[in-house]
Parts: sequence; C-alpha cells; structure tokens
Amino acid sequence: MNGFWTRMARRGPGEVLVSGVLVGPGSRVRLHPKTSPTASSPTTQGPTAPSPTGRADIFDLVLDGRVAIVESVEQDDEGILYVAVTLDDDPGRDLGEARLPGHRFFYSVDEIEPLGEPGERLTGRVLVAGIGNVFLGDDGFGVEVVRRLAEEPALPGVDVVDFGIRGMDLAYALQRDYAAVIFVDAAARGHAPGTLTVLDPDLPDVADGSAGAPVETHGMDPVRVLWLARTLGRVPDRVRVVCCEPATVEEALFELSEPVRAMIGEAANLVKSLVMDMITENTGPSARAPQ
Repeated sequence: MNGFWTRMARRGPGEVLVSGVLVGPGSRVRLHPKTSPTASSPTTQGPTAPSPTGRADIFDLVLDGRVAIVESVEQDDEGILYVAVTLDDDPGRDLGEARLPGHRFFYSVDEIEPLGEPGERLTGRVLVAGIGNVFLGDDGFGVEVVRRLAEEPALPGVDVVDFGIRGMDLAYALQRDYAAVIFVDAAARGHAPGTLTVLDPDLPDVADGSAGAPVETHGMDPVRVLWLARTLGRVPDRVRVVCCEPATVEEALFELSEPVRAMIGEAANLVKSLVMDMITENTGPSARAPQ
C-alpha cells in the first residue's frame, strides 16, 4: 500500500518531448483526440487508464483540432504521461488554471501536436492580470483595462485575464511557466488622480513574515499575492505593475471617476508596449527561485 501512495504522490516531469519539441506549462498545442479502441479517455478530472471501449463522444467532435495551452505535465501510477490543457479561446481559462472541472482537460502525449519547430521550447508566455474590486470605485481600474484589452485583437503569446479580487487564483496561475507578468491595478502614490505609473517591484522575502499574511478573500494585495506565489514555488522573472492614481475608493461606488476612466485607453496601450518589450527581452523562460 505504501508503494501505491508513493507512486500517486510522484509528480510528473516539468516538460515532455513531443515530435522533437519540448512541451511544458505555457506551450501551445493542437488537440487530436484519438477514437481507436485503445485510446485513453479524456476527462476534466484527471488522467485515466486506457478505455477498452474506445472513445467517440461530444468532446472529440468539439475539441478535435482546437488550440490549447498546456497547464501541466502529469504522470499516472503506471508511469504514463498526460498533459493537462486549457482551451486557448476559452473565456473561462482562468477557471481551468484553478483546476475546476469543465475548463481543464487531459490528453496523452500522442494526442497533441506542438505548435512549434523541432528543438524549440514552447514556453515563456506573458500574463496580463487585471486586479481590483469593481464595487469600490476606482479600485476597479485594472479590471476595466483588461476588459478593454480583451476587446482588441489577441496579442500572440499573451494571456489577458480579469482576476478581480481572486488573489489565490492569481497566485496559482503564476505557477505556470510564465516568463513575465504585468499587474494592472489602482494604487495611491500621492499623484494627481489618473496618473499612470510603471513599477518594478522588489519581491518579498519568504522568510519575512510581514508580507506573509493570508490573501484576503475580498481584497487583492499584489505584494501578498507575490509572496504566496513564491511560497508555492515560483514567480516569473519579470514583474511589472501598471498602476493608476485613484480619485476615490469607496464602498457601493460602482463606477470609475472621470480622471481615472479617461486613462483606460492610454493604460491599455502602455500595457501592450510593455508586453512587446518583455517578449523581445525573453530569450528563454525561467523563474526566480524561492528563497
């Protein structure tokens, strides 16, 4: 029995070689579900053993040929490798990253087609995270900016996600192999309302208990989120914060002030400029090691 639990606790490799391409968290792949009698059954829960009756269901029809993003590489108790993926065009991709059923799927490595060239390592995406509480006036600035970005043509290699006040989900999302992350938030820094600032934050030390308070359910503190992400294992190498000086942050105020709302378009353009700089700088994904 101990041997069984040892196998179950064994983590899968960080990446797997598929058709000469290294595939890992953040890789873009095309799905090709198999329907042969020995094909493994797809699931939103986790890897399963090969199905003796084969597979030909609605998931095959809907997901065949779709582009997906690898969330992790998993290994079952028999040593068989699978990839956990979320659909590239799923508006609820962040729910898949939070490991909720219906947005996260498992496929064997022979059911995916890497979207890259042999020898290429398909990782190193950029995450743009909009954070803030839309019920607290200007605190919803970051959410509004990522909503504006989501209405524009998608940026290659970039995930734009509205995290709102879901700090735990954001910390877990940072465990993926992102090369960089841009937080978009409202922050009072003593400037005139609507002033945009780009910050290059110093990451909190895990050993420093001052940043280690639990992430609040109804609040989002980027420093605490970064601290939690580091304790979980990793944060991206490059972290930027695009913040806007709020005019007011009050309960039951459901709209942005005029000076802050006027900066949404400029902030979206600033984020896109930072993303392009990060992609240019990104010569290979890596992570700041936990301390």
